[in-house]
Amino acid sequence: MKTSRILVVMGLVAAGAAGVWSFMRPTSVELVAPRRGDAAEIVYATGVVEPRTWAKVTPLIREHIVELCNCEGQDVEEGAVLARLDSRQADATLAELRARERLAATEYERLSVLIERNAASQQALDRARSEINQAEALISGHKARLENYVLRAPMSGVVLRQDGEVGEIAEPGTVLFWVGKPKPLQVVADVNEEDIPRIAAGQRVLLQADAFPGRQLEASVDRITPKGDPVAKTYRVYLALPDDTPLMIGMTVEINIVIRVADNALLVPAEAIRENAVFTVADGVARRHPVTIGIRGPREVEVLSGLDDDQRIISPVPETLVDGAKVRPAEQ
Repeated sequence: MKTSRILVVMGLVAAGAAGVWSFMRPTSVELVAPRRGDAAEIVYATGVVEPRTWAKVTPLIREHIVELCNCEGQDVEEGAVLARLDSRQADATLAELRARERLAATEYERLSVLIERNAASQQALDRARSEINQAEALISGHKARLENYVLRAPMSGVVLRQDGEVGEIAEPGTVLFWVGKPKPLQVVADVNEEDIPRIAAGQRVLLQADAFPGRQLEASVDRITPKGDPVAKTYRVYLALPDDTPLMIGMTVEINIVIRVADNALLVPAEAIRENAVFTVADGVARRHPVTIGIRGPREVEVLSGLDDDQRIISPVPETLVDGAKVRPAEQ
């Protein structure tokens, strides 16, 4: 029985000694030197290439398509007919209204003759005149509605795209034609509202597109919409593209708006920063140094002050590392 107790005590002592040894053992860390290089503060977003001047052509009524211009890619003048919808029923209604107008006019003429002979009342003549006016108003309104059966070019330009086929039913709001000017082009992007205060007209923009892998394209901030989207919490930003851009209408691009550039900046790995401080090693002990941070990137961070070029810092910083902890550089 005593032997068992002695063994238990010896086991506890050994475990405690191992814990103390583990606690006192220096933590192995990697040391890196800061480097000098250019740093850029970037706002990232995605956008779509669009013409600066263009318009969508959509039907206002639901009806079959009976005629299409087949003019995709061609120049059109403002008011040119792009498509026609089936208006047979509407034409029949117009013919009925015109017949009603003729009947009312005939009745008015008949009453005019009778009133000269004192064989009809002025009230009856006035009623006939009112029916003529009513028929004329109905015809005028119906003629205006008949214009909805003809889709016309809203401006002079190029038919950038044409959708729909003869025989299909055109739904209200469905875009059948895109008409506009092929040049100049712009990129329309939605930028998070927290980034908008840093964006201004004229800033340089770097673009990347899947259609041109490895090729860096440029644009500039043209304008920012005054009112944002409170639901998506974004603001629409318009980027001006140069005339010689290879981008085409409808392409999706990644946007990097350059807010600020720092030349010959002191850069350290982002994983070397913890709570605006870095750690150095002196006599086997980790020392915490508060630093002033400038531009933050996904991989590197600009240090404005608090660190010298020749100082080596711990990177990455272990989660449990504290000021004064014993450490051992990995190369040792």
